[in-house]
Amino acid sequence: MFEQLSGKMSGVLDGLSRNGKLSEADVTEAMREVRLAMLEADVALPVVRDFVNKVRERSVGQEVLESVSPGQAVAKIVNDALIDALGGAGAVPLNLSANPPVPVLMVGLQGSGKTTTSGKIALRLSGRENKKVLLASLDVQRPAAQLQLQQLAERVNAKTGRVQALPIIAGQSPVQIAKRALETGRLEGYDVVILDTAGRLSIDEALMDEVREIRTLTKPAETLLVVDAMTGQDAVNTAKAFNEAVGITGVVMSRMDGDARGGAALSMKAITGAPIKLTGSGENLEALEEFHPERVAGRILGLGDVAGLVERAAETLDHEEGERVAKKMLAGKFDLDDYVSQINQINRMGSISSILGMMPGMGKIKDMLGDKELDTSIFKRHKAIISSMTKQERKTPEIIKASRKKRIAAGSGTTVPEINRLLKQFNDMSTMMKRISKMGLGGLMRGMGGAGGLADLMKGMGGPGGKPGGRPPFA
Repeated sequence: MFEQLSGKMSGVLDGLSRNGKLSEADVTEAMREVRLAMLEADVALPVVRDFVNKVRERSVGQEVLESVSPGQAVAKIVNDALIDALGGAGAVPLNLSANPPVPVLMVGLQGSGKTTTSGKIALRLSGRENKKVLLASLDVQRPAAQLQLQQLAERVNAKTGRVQALPIIAGQSPVQIAKRALETGRLEGYDVVILDTAGRLSIDEALMDEVREIRTLTKPAETLLVVDAMTGQDAVNTAKAFNEAVGITGVVMSRMDGDARGGAALSMKAITGAPIKLTGSGENLEALEEFHPERVAGRILGLGDVAGLVERAAETLDHEEGERVAKKMLAGKFDLDDYVSQINQINRMGSISSILGMMPGMGKIKDMLGDKELDTSIFKRHKAIISSMTKQERKTPEIIKASRKKRIAAGSGTTVPEINRLLKQFNDMSTMMKRISKMGLGGLMRGMGGAGGLADLMKGMGGPGGKPGGRPPFA
């Protein structure tokens, strides 16, 4: 979501790096560009003003202007200022230091992803921290809201076995439900009770009165505001209103994988005083991460977030399956079942765009793509095609001739030309794997940097030199 801001900031810093010695005029011009970039990214004006003044003040000192690499010195100052604006170094964990059951109050507007986020937090606490969690919906305004949370609880419980939803009793008020949830939590030995309050389409006094009453009754250890990052500056206004009315202890930003301009994240801490604690980046229940200001600053400046990428891989990937497929690939025995396995691994990691955003230097590679988009829908069609094959066909694709192709096309809702493309590219990929097995690790690393490397992969997914329609290299 920081792509636009990242491109502008990287351009400004690259320009400073090429200038050699800096003058105060160079810094002033660069800060003007930074100011415009931040305003275009929907960052709140007071935050922009404070940020630019802080960077300019530090950048015009003799130590920077006379340093051997002043451009790098300014980049370090900008990075530090971004970290400060985002909330300071280090993630701020959820505060669960209270006698169980610990109440966690979820607030926000309707449509912000509050209910889904409640389920994600329940999975995080029950899976990572071995907490027994009770989910309670206090939303009596929206039809089926309580049923939605109940279904989420069932999905999470299937994964961890430590999450339940409060049974629904029709006709109870939100305050009565909250009181029953805490009593159930005490009697049945729950560690955490997550209270999902009702949202509204806009901030109104009735909503605030309801939340105040629930907060007074439950005395939550955490009052988490869920805001949709896609709403930009409105997300900051919402956070400010909730903070002034009921007091929030933290913010959860949902839809961080969208194409919003990122200004809400940069503005949130300065405007509300409450830190961003968690971010959601997808509908999957696992798509919830701690917010690390220094990592986000790195992504904005094009430095990537390698630590975050490694953590995501460690949490989501099936490493035994990955090792099994890797051995088959290096032995030249990669088949279509293995290809589907790799697609599933990629999908568990999240969207391709979010993964690429965490890799250093991706801004420059994205520039190579121009206005083309990364089209990953082909992977779904490939899975449909492969699922319509017999077991023998998936193991030995070379037996698939004309009559088989017609049957597979009819079964998968695709066309024979699509099947031909998949088989041809899979054959090319298998040939490449056999070559890699002969080249060894050193040859593999050289291949990653040259032809057939990451840049070519990106081109194949929609950039210059790729196939029409933005197909990936295995299309």
